[in-house]
Amino acid sequence: MEQISEHYADNVRWFDETLGAGRSCDMVCRDLQIGGRRGRIWVIDGFGGDAILERMGAFWLSLKPEQVGTITKMQEFTDRFVTFMEVEVSFDRDDIVTSVLLGKSLLLLEGARGAALIDAKEYPSRGVAEPLDGKVLRGAHDGFIEAVVPNMALLRRRIRDPHLTMEGMKVGTRSHNDVVLCYLDDRVDQELLEQVREKLRGIKMRSLSMGQESVSESIRPKQWYNPFPKVRYTERPDTAAACVMEGYIIVMVDNSPSVMILPTSFFDFTQEANEFYFPPLVGTYLRVLRIIVFLISLFITPAWYMMVNEPGRLPGWLDFLSSPEPASLDLLWQLLVVEFLIDVLKLASLNTPDSLSSSFSMLGALILGDFAVQAGWLGPEVLVYMAFVSVAGFAQPSYELGYAFKLLRVTLLLVTAVFDAWGFFLGSLGILILLATTKPLVGKAYLYPLIPFNATALRRLLIREPISRDNT
Repeated sequence: MEQISEHYADNVRWFDETLGAGRSCDMVCRDLQIGGRRGRIWVIDGFGGDAILERMGAFWLSLKPEQVGTITKMQEFTDRFVTFMEVEVSFDRDDIVTSVLLGKSLLLLEGARGAALIDAKEYPSRGVAEPLDGKVLRGAHDGFIEAVVPNMALLRRRIRDPHLTMEGMKVGTRSHNDVVLCYLDDRVDQELLEQVREKLRGIKMRSLSMGQESVSESIRPKQWYNPFPKVRYTERPDTAAACVMEGYIIVMVDNSPSVMILPTSFFDFTQEANEFYFPPLVGTYLRVLRIIVFLISLFITPAWYMMVNEPGRLPGWLDFLSSPEPASLDLLWQLLVVEFLIDVLKLASLNTPDSLSSSFSMLGALILGDFAVQAGWLGPEVLVYMAFVSVAGFAQPSYELGYAFKLLRVTLLLVTAVFDAWGFFLGSLGILILLATTKPLVGKAYLYPLIPFNATALRRLLIREPISRDNT
């Protein structure tokens, strides 16, 4: 147990360095003159009760030198001049640092032995509602909001470690948006961290009007033809905290309720928060099921079209797949029309008032289902396959990856329609080549840990392992 120093200046220097004053933008500190003596207070922005601290600070600044002239111990000062109920005096440096990271305010006074810890914290709580796209059956039900300071506090509440660093910077030549890098300075890859810093500093934009999407598009590799997402987003503080503990970098942008997780590889999208709130066996089952279903959704309609387009191609026991009911539209056009109609319904649902959402759902189901079949425009088999594709898309937590697979599925379908079986196999090979040549925003490779191969990391991404000391 290391005790604080007898010298005020040494204590100020040590706590400034350890708590990250000047390094972390959410570590707020201020010098005061209390009865003719120097004083300094530290508090995490987003945790301190502003009204309480303001009242106590105004009272301390009004003290006269003769009122505090005989005080040599911090306990004497707190007994006489700290009106807040929850206050304690500590001499242990590590205990003081932990208390500040818990949300308490630290006060040092020149000539007074000890440190005052004032428990005037205000945690962000149920005001930060659960995000709509990251709901879990069990676990935390809070989510990031559009203000970056409460978002930092949500992470601080989960990671009470002095190595947790919140590095702030301004981006946008006119808007000057706040962007914060969150990481553990003893676990993060310093080379990757410097790459992220340089990319953010190199942004030449007047305004980040679209928040994190503006940042992402400004720093990602120039591969406009590549639909695969380069960044993983989350609105869940528990997911972000777990990634920070594993050495990832979190990028928070003010006015954005989601944060960016870097570096990002393709296999990172296989994970979801729900898996970690169930036992490992159940979590592994859910993960494997989602991966298999999502891969099937990429190939199911092109493969089905290839099989039924040529009579006699399927074995006898699969003959029920080779005879779709006749319709007014050609089979290829049926598949394409339904692909685009599903997206039209999604777009329309975003602009539908809540009071009309039930009516809209029934109307969309009737138009795309029963009415279309009765009118002879679409075959029931097409609707079955496209319903599976649509449901499989919602099973993937990343909207960006879902639309990437959609574009690739449509492209593969068109190539198959033109070149038949050769088109299907060459198109599938083209998808693999596109995936292998995707450039990550930062990091080793987009297909890491498959390329370069890391068996342990790949196993952890594909199998939900029990939570242990190193696996968060």
